[in-house]
Amino acid sequence: MIAFIEACRADYGVEPICRVLPIAPSTFYHQAAMAGDPARASIRARRDRDLMAHIRRIWHDNRNVYGARKVWHSLQREGRKVARCTVERLMRQMGLKGVTRGRKVITTRPDTVRPCPDDRVNRQFQAEAPNQLRVSDFTYVQTWNGMVYVAFVIDVFARRIVGWKVSTGGFNRSPQHPILGGVDDNRKTQIRALDAAQIILARAAACLAA
Repeated sequence: MIAFIEACRADYGVEPICRVLPIAPSTFYHQAAMAGDPARASIRARRDRDLMAHIRRIWHDNRNVYGARKVWHSLQREGRKVARCTVERLMRQMGLKGVTRGRKVITTRPDTVRPCPDDRVNRQFQAEAPNQLRVSDFTYVQTWNGMVYVAFVIDVFARRIVGWKVSTGGFNRSPQHPILGGVDDNRKTQIRALDAAQIILARAAACLAA
């Protein structure tokens, strides 16, 4: 945002741009002053800038595969006392991330032969009473027994999950519709207590997202 204001300030001015964007003019001027004179930055900002250089160096020296945990251990071995959450924050700020082990999960394989379904509600997800409009979505949860897919049906008026189904092999969006509760008996899904708890967490996350 600071870079955008800097690029457009000659055409529109700083104050008019800040009235449109969620930023105060004083914030922009303070950031611009620190860019011109790094000594005016706060102690935390100067320390973050120094750590970001070391984090980027370690990340590049290890073929761009280190995540926050391994970068943090490398900094500790070099004698740099820094919290792991700080490393995670700075790597997220720089857009750096490690390589995740395991197979990539493919949740959707589009059928290019069939036409895409029409938007029957014209992106107006509103209802005046229960059972007028329902939407569906699905997510996947990593469990000890492997990947488990959970499909949800959400009532738009109540903003609650009214139907859900679990499967170990994914869902076909066309002929298969989630039923109220339970598991996919055709695939004989085996769900232990810990897996069920993870699925409950996924359902809770879907409720919050709705």
